[in-house]
Amino acid sequence: MTLNLLIERRMHDLGGGFTVGRLLPHARRRMVGPFVFFDHMGPLDVQAGADASLDIRPHPHIGLSTVTYLYSGSITHRDSLGSHQEIFPGEVNWMTAGRGITHSERLDAARAQGAIMHGVQAWVALPRENEDMAPAFFHHQGPGELPEFQEDGVTGRLIAGTLDGARAQVQTHSPLFYLHWNMAAGARRGLSAEHPERAIYVAVGQVEVGGQPLAAGQMMVLEPGQAVLVTAQAPSTVMLMGGEPIGERYMFWNFVSSSKDKIEQASEAWRAQRMPLPPEDNQEFIPLPERRKRV
Repeated sequence: MTLNLLIERRMHDLGGGFTVGRLLPHARRRMVGPFVFFDHMGPLDVQAGADASLDIRPHPHIGLSTVTYLYSGSITHRDSLGSHQEIFPGEVNWMTAGRGITHSERLDAARAQGAIMHGVQAWVALPRENEDMAPAFFHHQGPGELPEFQEDGVTGRLIAGTLDGARAQVQTHSPLFYLHWNMAAGARRGLSAEHPERAIYVAVGQVEVGGQPLAAGQMMVLEPGQAVLVTAQAPSTVMLMGGEPIGERYMFWNFVSSSKDKIEQASEAWRAQRMPLPPEDNQEFIPLPERRKRV
C-alpha cells in the first residue's frame, strides 16, 4: 500500500489557553473529500469557576457545515437561527451555514462544574450548488440516528454519511463518511475503499495502518482504491473521514467558498455588522481579521 501523506497536528491557542491541534487545511493537502478543516480540541482540564476567556464567541460562517463531536465535557451551542443546544459526548451538532450563519460555542457547564474538555471539530465544504442554501441546524444522538457497532475489541459510531451499508441520519450534501472508533490494544479492523478520498486520525493511543505506525496527533491520508487494516498498538481513539472531492475551495477566517467574491461579500457584511448574532448571545462582536492569508 502506498501512503499519500502523513500530517502532524499544529498547535493553536484559540484564546485563554484553549489549545487545539490543527490538521486540515494543510499546505500539502487542503481537503480530504469535502472535509476542509479538522481541529483536535484538548484535552483541557477546565476548573469550576473558570472565566469566559475559554469560550468561542459569536462568529460567522458561509459555504460549509460544521460538526462538533466530543469525547468528554460539554459545549453550549447558540446560533442566529435561535438554536440553543447542549452537546454531550457521542452526540452530533451539525450546523449548515449555507449563505450565512453566526454561532457561539461556550463552556457553560464546564465553567460552572468543571470538566475535561476533549473532542474534535470538522468543517465540511458544501457543493457549489448548495453554497447559497438557507442555513440550518440539527442535533443527533443515539444509535437510531448514528449507527453503532461493537465487536472484536472495537466500538464504533458512524457520525455522518455512509459506509459499508450503514447510513447516519445526518443530512449531508455530498458523498462522505465520518466515523469514530474506540479500539482495545491488539484490536484490528478494516477500512474499505468505498470512498475515493480517506484519512485516519489518531486522537489517543497508537495504531498501525497497513503496517505503518500512526501515533496520537497524526493524520494519514490514504491513496484511493485499496482497503486498509488498522491495528491498535495501545488503547486508541481513532477518527476516520473522507468522501468524494468537491473541487477547490477558498478560505478566509471562518468563510469557505468556491468563489473569492462570495468571501469578500461575507467579509464586508460581517465588518459592517449586517450578519445577525445569536439572539441569546449578541453582546460581543469579534472584528474581522485584517490579515488575509490563505491557510
